[in-house]
Amino acid sequence: MFSRRTFLSLVAGSIAAPEFASAQPSSQKVALYANVGADLTHYDVDVAGAELTKRETVALPAAVQYAWPHASRRYLYVASSSSAPGYGTAGTEHHVTAFRIDPETGALTPHGAPIRLPTRPIHISTDIPSEYILVAFNNPSSVRVYRVNKDFTPGEEVSQPGSIDAGIFAHQVRVTPDNQLAILVTRGNEGTPTKEEDPGALKVFNYKNGVLTNEESIAPNGGKEFGPRHLDFHPTKPWMYVSIETQNKMYMFRMEPSRINPEIAYRAETLAEPNNIRARQAAGTVHVHPNGRFVYAIDQPTGQPTPIQHIETQKIHPRTFHIDPSGHLLVAEHNLPVMSETATR
Repeated sequence: MFSRRTFLSLVAGSIAAPEFASAQPSSQKVALYANVGADLTHYDVDVAGAELTKRETVALPAAVQYAWPHASRRYLYVASSSSAPGYGTAGTEHHVTAFRIDPETGALTPHGAPIRLPTRPIHISTDIPSEYILVAFNNPSSVRVYRVNKDFTPGEEVSQPGSIDAGIFAHQVRVTPDNQLAILVTRGNEGTPTKEEDPGALKVFNYKNGVLTNEESIAPNGGKEFGPRHLDFHPTKPWMYVSIETQNKMYMFRMEPSRINPEIAYRAETLAEPNNIRARQAAGTVHVHPNGRFVYAIDQPTGQPTPIQHIETQKIHPRTFHIDPSGHLLVAEHNLPVMSETATR
């Protein structure tokens, strides 16, 4: 029997990262990394045949939580923790570990010593040039920034000039494509018969050289019935798409110079039957297709998303997925220890 921590860490570590996976035609070799617990496994990806071939496995100091590639696609940064998910039992081992990616095979080799983190990281990413690593924590909700050393190993934490309102139950942190804003996605918590709802929000900061300033909070309706989980950016247009986990929605926001317009530009449903809500239905991660035409179907003049298809994945709760750089293959992972792949054309 696999614990829920295994389920979450299994889905959190999946990522296509090597240099040869960077926006290349489907004939190019692609590597994917997925974990169960502390074991991170490299898979060769046959895009045309929609097949994964298991290669070598490396061990992390604790269960993998998330992974993010360096902009060069030569290094992979992996967050790990011994804590249980959510508000579960707190562990003592929390790290960011760097691996070197073999440019020919995609194999991972430890690169330098891991750095310690204060609590369980739920998400990591880098800024656009990968000069800094940003880490989101959900319990307690917070965000921290760490330098990337000249040898590409993770380095010291960047001291922030003021206090940060990190909202409630952060899930993701991303830097906008122009490298000027950092956005912490905070989900909040649904209400119960004995506890009022905790509001969600997008915490937006001016970002420069690892420093977060001038925080603003985007929280429609005061954050009530607004439970954002993950976001992604259109590759060429100033459009940001946010999955709203607790309401099973997809929202689109417009990005303006040095700010995010706080008004929701468009709303879309994520469920095939939005009027028939059932248990374990929750919007998860979101990725815009490499060609910029799909998150659902994206209207190119306006950015409006429109659902065009719902596919049954035949497993429980797909927590994350990735699209290969050619845009022909999608690999999804679930809250059961099984990966499934779906070819898309």
